[in-house]
Amino acid sequence: MGAKPWWAQGVDVSRPSSARVYDVHLGGSHNFQVDRELAEKAAELMPSLPAVLRANRSFLRRVVHHLAELGVRQFLDLGSGIPTVGNVHEIAQRVDPECRVVYVDNDLVAVAHSQAILRGNDPATAIRADFRDVEEVLDHPEVRSTLDFDRPVAVLFFAVLHFVPDSDDPAGVVARYVDRVPSGSYLAISHACSDGIPESTREAAELYSRRIGGFHMRPKEQIAAMFGDLELLPPGLVDLAEWRPDSWELPPGGKPWTGPGGVARKP
Repeated sequence: MGAKPWWAQGVDVSRPSSARVYDVHLGGSHNFQVDRELAEKAAELMPSLPAVLRANRSFLRRVVHHLAELGVRQFLDLGSGIPTVGNVHEIAQRVDPECRVVYVDNDLVAVAHSQAILRGNDPATAIRADFRDVEEVLDHPEVRSTLDFDRPVAVLFFAVLHFVPDSDDPAGVVARYVDRVPSGSYLAISHACSDGIPESTREAAELYSRRIGGFHMRPKEQIAAMFGDLELLPPGLVDLAEWRPDSWELPPGGKPWTGPGGVARKP
């Protein structure tokens, strides 16, 4: 009998996952045929989709670097997905090797790959959990042993809250995390926006909803409300490519519609 393939431990290869489809669009290799088929169909409907997702990764990089430069040394990446170039721990630990990072995802492939690349990196870890279960995440032994909740924590929701239906109260989920972190902590959010989108983008979102189990684009006003009473850092809640831009290169045809992102500080 040969060894079991790397994906054999409980992974449903007949159903696409948001983490693995994202991995396809970013050129990763930890995905399956069902993920690649969905990614291809979505890109046919919305050709700018891969560029949008790359813009989100660029936003992640700029946010983490900026917060590390401000002195943040702890990061909680919720719905972190499959590791790719420019992960949170890589960016933060370039500023300070002692930066501590916890990745949280419910996809087996994402967590297994994260744990593999973090071997030997004691200040960083990855756990499998549904980030909507705030108490399960924050009271998890690895989270408690990695992060010091008496010191500021950057709570990161990059391109994940649009997979949470209104019935699960995404703003309430965010608020519960903010309530549990101390003064001086930060909240970062990027989210798919329904304002002024072309019909092709709406069709791509509906395709995701049918195949993955829910994709909920929201108006910018509703996304802004997820920050609660926290004060946004300049330049506020803006298009991802406009948040403290540096050398991000525009794809052919100019800047794609990417949706808003922002960062706020807990006083």
